[in-house]
Amino acid sequence: MKLLIIDTSTTTNSVALTVDGRLVAEYLVNPDRPHSSSLMSGLDQVMTSAAVSVHSLDAIGVTLGPGSFTGLRVGIASAKGLALAIGKPVVAFSSLAMLAMNLPHAAYPVCPMFDAKKNEVYAALYRCRDLPETLLSDCVMPPAEFLSHIRQPTLFVGSGALRYCDMIVETLGDLAIFAPSVCHQPRASAGALLAADLFARGEFVPAGALVPSYLRASEAELARMKKELKV
Repeated sequence: MKLLIIDTSTTTNSVALTVDGRLVAEYLVNPDRPHSSSLMSGLDQVMTSAAVSVHSLDAIGVTLGPGSFTGLRVGIASAKGLALAIGKPVVAFSSLAMLAMNLPHAAYPVCPMFDAKKNEVYAALYRCRDLPETLLSDCVMPPAEFLSHIRQPTLFVGSGALRYCDMIVETLGDLAIFAPSVCHQPRASAGALLAADLFARGEFVPAGALVPSYLRASEAELARMKKELKV
């Protein structure tokens, strides 16, 4: 089984290719240029280096969010376009669940946390075994509010954990444990197990129905709602 995984939920572009559960190629870069150009380069490099044709893929996996609004649109549009072009199914999953799987079989619950700007975080809580088990669902809120739900030793990972490290330690003390530095960047390869599980269960998303999971309204939507309220 050949699975291509795409993630652009943060400033990182990540693409991974697995064959029968084995990682054969991965592209991971924090670009200084728009997601679209970097992602296309990554897709080409992964497929070329592994000598695999896109037409031989069994499915495409993609993160739906939460994360960067622009980044998510690029990744989802790319997965959608490729799936329609080669006639292959799509499986989709949470970017936070994927990040949590940077720490599989962790002894403690894992809290993936992205910096959502506006003094908020995208966060969730998982028990990570072979697959992540949801303890607190994906949400967006001020970090202090999310931390009020933590009652046990917890592993923190992601850009939000790094930004609010001091607050996390001040709030939770010894309950706060931070992942090693190399684990804080999202990796498409960590989503391979999620994609394989969804594929095995036949939980496909029609390419035309793929939409980002933003968790909150975009600036454009907020502006439109404000304008409508004034009418």
